[in-house]
Amino acid sequence: MAAPVLQAKNLGIAFGGLKAVEGFEIEIGPSELLGLIGPNGAGKTTVFNMLTGVYQPTEGAIYLGGQLMKGKKPHQMVKAGIARTFQNIRLFKKMTVLENVKVAFNQHMRYSGVAAILRLPSYWKEEREIEKKAMELLEELRMADLHDHIAENLPYGQQRKLEIARALATSPKVLLLDEPAAGMNPTETAELMEVIGIIRKKFNISILLIEHDMSLVMSICERLVVIDYGHIIATGTPAEVAKNPKVIAAYLGE
Repeated sequence: MAAPVLQAKNLGIAFGGLKAVEGFEIEIGPSELLGLIGPNGAGKTTVFNMLTGVYQPTEGAIYLGGQLMKGKKPHQMVKAGIARTFQNIRLFKKMTVLENVKVAFNQHMRYSGVAAILRLPSYWKEEREIEKKAMELLEELRMADLHDHIAENLPYGQQRKLEIARALATSPKVLLLDEPAAGMNPTETAELMEVIGIIRKKFNISILLIEHDMSLVMSICERLVVIDYGHIIATGTPAEVAKNPKVIAAYLGE
């Protein structure tokens, strides 16, 4: 069996003595799509914030490709290979689609500050390379025709896709999607499912997905982890989880 790409072992965090998440454990394999579900307030986004360095766990450990991620800040997590999107879209609203994606390539740039200020040949050469890669990425996600559109003028579903494209531009090993279908209509949700399929096929990366749209979760996730009040209450295939009494009780309040 292939080694996991991302592992969380006994992960937990407390805020002012209140344990928001406790004993959380997952393993995500290469190119696997794992769903993280649970009622509102269960701790899903808190888990994401720990996995991406926004919060530092008060207990447990995170491993990416077998390497301990202890103490790493968000930008260091991105550089290591963990990218994410957010519940609330966070784009550079006044910049174009292409510019939003190019920004995410900055960690790959090699030219010096002097080269950028003086506009030396090394600067222009690398900028052309970055623009080519950004356009190729937009082409893969079927957004190339929107490259010169201002981000805030895009329809909601396209803004979601752009945020995903920007995350992919960091060349992640694991992509964390925080409620990507939130606020989408059925047509946009179907397009999102298509995009996730393209990502898995073309980019060969693992995906951890938080989502409340159960039809989407059940149709695309290979495994599910369910949490409630910061604790894992079930794991398994979508079919197994759907029949689990603890999961039914958590969602229906029984």
